[in-house]
Amino acid sequence: MEAQQSTTYEKIGGEATVGKLADRFYELMDSVPQFAELRAMHPESLQGSRDKLYKFLSGWFGGPDLFVQEYGHPRLRARHMPFAIGTLERDQWVACMVLAMEDVGIEEDVRKVLLNNFFNTADFMRNKEG
Repeated sequence: MEAQQSTTYEKIGGEATVGKLADRFYELMDSVPQFAELRAMHPESLQGSRDKLYKFLSGWFGGPDLFVQEYGHPRLRARHMPFAIGTLERDQWVACMVLAMEDVGIEEDVRKVLLNNFFNTADFMRNKEG
């Protein structure tokens, strides 16, 4: 019998890699002109957003469910409803995450699965035309 399948959290390197991914995502968002519209939707300090993304990804990847422990159910769409999110913002978010995943060294086969999941989730956040 095969051993229990490891989680994405374990496959990518656990807490350290999830932290690096959240850090790199917001570093890119803050510094790459291609992500200007996405950056404009965030507060001046990105630390709170970074911390929430880290906690969310920890649980979403199969590690400790830090976001739920602190904030309750993610309710992603409801939490993002105050922000006008269209195709441009979705695409910037996904592109930023793709670069962040590459930069922190997540293996290509895992990145492909995550890209599909990230795109579908980001697409679900859209709440405006265009």
